[in-house]
Amino acid sequence: MAGKTKAKSGSAQRLTRKQSKDLGRRIWSEHPGLDVVHRDAAGIDIGSREHYVAVGPDRDKEPVRVFGCFTTELRRLAAWLKQCGIRTVVMQSTGVYFALSSALFGRVEVPLALG
Repeated sequence: MAGKTKAKSGSAQRLTRKQSKDLGRRIWSEHPGLDVVHRDAAGIDIGSREHYVAVGPDRDKEPVRVFGCFTTELRRLAAWLKQCGIRTVVMQSTGVYFALSSALFGRVEVPLALG
């Protein structure tokens, strides 16, 4: 839905070229205008073959990493999160692939953020 925004009446309205450019700059800036709610949180996109994990840019020089799905990789993922000072994670999964990951996080005392 890039390039569009909701008008007050509920119908989609195209952004002007200037609005689109300004939005792009804001999104890719160091401070996109979003408030940090949980500074010690990480986000994980759980997949069937690999997991994409993101921590705050101040936590690691490479704040987004990709890990495999096998136990060895999940342990490496959990160790990295602990090294980054992560205390809670938010996971997104469209299938049942989260089961082993969440079980492992429970064992290494990285609680999941629910809600």
